[in-house]
Amino acid sequence: MTMTNAAWPRRLALSVTLFSPILLSACASDQAPRSFAKPDFGYLPKIHLNVATVDIDDSNPPVRDNRDMAILAPNRPADELRQMARQRLLPDGTQGRAVFHVNEASVVPDHDKLRGALAVQLEVGTSDGSKMGYAEARVERTVDYDNDGPNATRATLDNLINQLMNDMNVEFEFQVRRSLKMYLATGAAAQAPIVARPVQTETLAPFLTPTPVPPKP
Repeated sequence: MTMTNAAWPRRLALSVTLFSPILLSACASDQAPRSFAKPDFGYLPKIHLNVATVDIDDSNPPVRDNRDMAILAPNRPADELRQMARQRLLPDGTQGRAVFHVNEASVVPDHDKLRGALAVQLEVGTSDGSKMGYAEARVERTVDYDNDGPNATRATLDNLINQLMNDMNVEFEFQVRRSLKMYLATGAAAQAPIVARPVQTETLAPFLTPTPVPPKP
């Protein structure tokens, strides 16, 4: 049957009507939140350091894998780590300086999963730059990743980074109280450290000091 030119608009309209549910169904898989809460760690206990200043190194950590997807996250993990340091580390001394560094903040695809890793370092030293001690913390996690679209990817990244930051807040405080105990402000060292530790952590090197530390009685 030959279709007249006048029938084409009706045929096109019918096609659009028939395929609209399919198009809507395809888009439904990417209906993820389009706005995400900014990180806030002000509710967590403060870590008082016996130093006059606490500086936050704002340089970007090195890119270890060209597939790194951290840049796509609603809140970049390196920025969240620096926010953690700003809100939790407080100078409570008259001399000395502490510097917080972000050594890694990456999220890399691994088949049907995303693997995230965060690593930080806190150095304590004299005001003229001599290093007296340090603490390091590292956490890792993986989550399932379906790659269902940009919105779903952003939601997955946000969820993974939130979990990583929960782990990091625990591990970071543990390592600071363990490795920099003598640099905590008076009274802060006596506070009970967090006992629970994330499974995705590893024991790191203790701080180094220019003078020996006497053994506990």
